[in-house]
Amino acid sequence: PSMDMAILLAAGTGMRMRPITLKTPKPLVKVHGLPLIETVIQGLLHVSIKEIYIVVGYLGEQFQYLTKKYPGITLLQNEEYSYKNNISSIFAARDVLGKANTFICEGDLLIKDFSLFEIPVEHSFYMGKWVNGPSHDWSFRLENGRMTKITTGGEDVFNMAGISYWTKEDALAIKEGVLTAYTHPEHESLYWDQVVDTILDKIHVMVYPVTDEQLVEIDTVKELQTI
Repeated sequence: PSMDMAILLAAGTGMRMRPITLKTPKPLVKVHGLPLIETVIQGLLHVSIKEIYIVVGYLGEQFQYLTKKYPGITLLQNEEYSYKNNISSIFAARDVLGKANTFICEGDLLIKDFSLFEIPVEHSFYMGKWVNGPSHDWSFRLENGRMTKITTGGEDVFNMAGISYWTKEDALAIKEGVLTAYTHPEHESLYWDQVVDTILDKIHVMVYPVTDEQLVEIDTVKELQTI
């Protein structure tokens, strides 16, 4: 079935990829001639997603061309990107989050396999990459296939892969969680996934396994050069 919409997170400063990101926002860094974010957009269009919202902040005006190049793209401004964590990007999308079933994607992924987005949709999920042995990255704890905890580190775990999918109901629950978090001091330091972690008992979230052959997160200049 065709998904209804997608939110792409593209507001960050890409610190770990300096000096490349001093003049270019990380999602617009090109790999094999194509900006990373366009590999995500093309994957979403592959499954006929008609509404794509891109949350921009750092060097945001550079994303403007995408609205002319591809159908259905709207830019949303994150005015707080420079002093708040990525919870601010979900907050910036609050007016559209919960309207429909929604993919939430990092804007700086290299998507190699568009069939990633062709999914049997029953529950919300995070895409995850299995890691044998110790991991220091964001990871998921599962019980009987259902996610019970989002945390950092662990051993023999699924690591977060940068794409998640939410049913309309669960997207609304995330929106409410983010709005609630915004009423508390110190929400500035939160990742939006930490909000999801607080409502895992209310929503049914699974892991959809993916591999490096399907998508890659490029975080450093060295990783970019390797690819």
